[in-house]
Amino acid sequence: MNFKQLVFKLAILTIVGFSLQTNAQNIKWTKDGNSYYEISNGELVTVTLPTSDRKTVVGQNLIFGSGNAGLTGFKDFQISEDGTKVLLYTNTRKVWRYNTRGDYYVVDLKSNQITKVGKDKPASSLMFAKFSPDGSKIAYVSQHNLFVDDLSSKTTKSLTTDGTDRLINGTFDWAYEEEFDCRDGFRWSPDGKTIAYWQINASKIRNFLMINNTDSIYSHVIPVEYPKVGQDPSSCKVGIVDVATAKTNWLPVPGDQVQNYIPRMEWIPNTNEVILQQLNREQNQSKLYIANAVSNTVNNIFTETDKAWIDAGKGWDWINEGKEFIWQSEKDGWRHIYRISKDGKKQTLITAGNFDVIEKSLIDEKNGQIYYMASPTNATQRYLYRTKLSGGGKPEMITPSILPGTHDYDISPNGIFARHTYQSASVPPIREWMRLSTLNPLTMEGSVTNQLGRVKPPKNKVEFFKIKTEDGVELDGWMKKPDNFDQTKKYPIVFYVYGEPAAQTVTDTWGAGVNPLYGGDMPKDGYIYVSVENRGAPAPKGREWRKSIFQNIGRINIRDQAMAAKKILEWSFVDKNRVAVWGWSGGGSSTLNLLFQYPEIYKTGIAIAAVGNQLTYDNIYQERYMGSPLKTTEAYVAGSPITYAKNLKGNLLYIHGTGDDNVHYQNAEMLINELIKNKKAFQMMSYPNRTHSISEGDGTSEHLIITYTKFLQTYCPAGGK
Repeated sequence: MNFKQLVFKLAILTIVGFSLQTNAQNIKWTKDGNSYYEISNGELVTVTLPTSDRKTVVGQNLIFGSGNAGLTGFKDFQISEDGTKVLLYTNTRKVWRYNTRGDYYVVDLKSNQITKVGKDKPASSLMFAKFSPDGSKIAYVSQHNLFVDDLSSKTTKSLTTDGTDRLINGTFDWAYEEEFDCRDGFRWSPDGKTIAYWQINASKIRNFLMINNTDSIYSHVIPVEYPKVGQDPSSCKVGIVDVATAKTNWLPVPGDQVQNYIPRMEWIPNTNEVILQQLNREQNQSKLYIANAVSNTVNNIFTETDKAWIDAGKGWDWINEGKEFIWQSEKDGWRHIYRISKDGKKQTLITAGNFDVIEKSLIDEKNGQIYYMASPTNATQRYLYRTKLSGGGKPEMITPSILPGTHDYDISPNGIFARHTYQSASVPPIREWMRLSTLNPLTMEGSVTNQLGRVKPPKNKVEFFKIKTEDGVELDGWMKKPDNFDQTKKYPIVFYVYGEPAAQTVTDTWGAGVNPLYGGDMPKDGYIYVSVENRGAPAPKGREWRKSIFQNIGRINIRDQAMAAKKILEWSFVDKNRVAVWGWSGGGSSTLNLLFQYPEIYKTGIAIAAVGNQLTYDNIYQERYMGSPLKTTEAYVAGSPITYAKNLKGNLLYIHGTGDDNVHYQNAEMLINELIKNKKAFQMMSYPNRTHSISEGDGTSEHLIITYTKFLQTYCPAGGK
């Protein structure tokens, strides 16, 4: 899952003040696509292309003049459909991962008045506020209930009243948020008369209790509703609430509300119909339903099955005046884009070929083209392609081939302009504004090629390689050699691993080859730093590559890593007696498994926030990739590090935060017990009340670096010999 990967990268890169520049914060374009919005110096402005003329939309004079001091430093905004009002988001608070609670203010650009939304609600309690289509109302969630503010009458109406800490309207529980990336849980209908929303009932989900021993003399517990492997999920249903009457009609979606998930739901434009995706609990069957909000009827229009799993969709794009939609599927063995008729009877493959679509970038229906990211010949990179929207066309590479590496494009809705970001393992992220139709930069001064000329290439570049294991599997890898490398000497080697379906490690991006937890200069000190991408990683190598890990986490990925390491240790400059491995989260689990299952290869390991026992993790993630534990737990046991802890021979440092709501500290204690039982000596560092990122509290990040570095230098000494 991309979210898990982003959380991990942000956590470790923040430690060293690294700038992670990605396309995560997409541009907010104006409706015509010729300008974009920007928050600058406490103001909201538009920047018009290609001249970059700036115009203030909400200025500091208006903000300060309103007396709303809380508006300074607003974090996000929304523009009403008619462009006369702006919704500003400020005073934000974190809900698990992101700051999705806060205060909202409406700025009326005609009257220059600012009004606070939900005045009677607790401070920083509003979530996902958004304008109605006509801009006359604002809907939002507060304390798990839905509300609507009428901007003309200045009145507030409760659309739901049954919300509690466990009956959740308009947003989601922990598991849906973490594993389906679900947060905003309601949608205005196109006519603004109704709202479709999720209701999650987590009342039967048991609390996992974390203990805070440090913030008071007496300890207290922190409960998290957390469905473990084998436990029933929260029940889920979708309702349509009438804004005028506050009456909800529940959509009669077939199937048990507990044993099925609904990860995606949207209104079909210009209709009174809702489309939604339902996944069965094993997540190997996906059904698309269209529900009529007036007749309250539901029809299944598309069904897909897979022997392993099916990912939640990315949402729907409607074309051909709403008669067809765009959808991604792996049913032919590759991740491709299809256009599907509204009744599901006609399905047209758009992106034909033996390659994966990484992500969709733009549908240019006017010109009959679709843009998407792909890299058919190099799974470590990404480029912009386009093809005919009608299907049958050949993929056309848009990105210049003279710029090998990783590219991102944020394209304007009209397909005229784009912000292009280029990076590689040797080039830090560079951005340019360009005309997509001509592929020319708006200014030569700001072009990628001009900026590239000013980039000083590193003397010691990251090297990418391919290695074939004794199983006949070819794997991608990168390597950073020591500075002043001497081929005649033998150097210690440190492997960085993740290994699970949520993240790639071997990508041609800035930061590859950098170890942010090492408190010093690894190449200067004389370490070889390597990462290898095993089967099961979400690389664009086809369905079989990605889904071979089904029911095999902790086995196939671990064997791939170990067999690659075995080949690498044959290199003349690698010291077989100084071999270390480290990873975080799923990478921590892989580190433990490598150290325990292949003690003859790995001599030292540093495992951070690891899942030691797969039966302790959440049901959505683990059951998706390991199959139903209700049938058998054999695969779970066979892939869990605690099963092999008795084999430890090398040096282990285990690190975990006691306040980790994601991978519970329970994993650490179970592993510790197993190591003790087998009389295995190891080192342990627990961080009181720290979460999965181990970043909270004064000195935490610095201490983590010191601890990591000292252990590595002690048990895997640096330098060539």
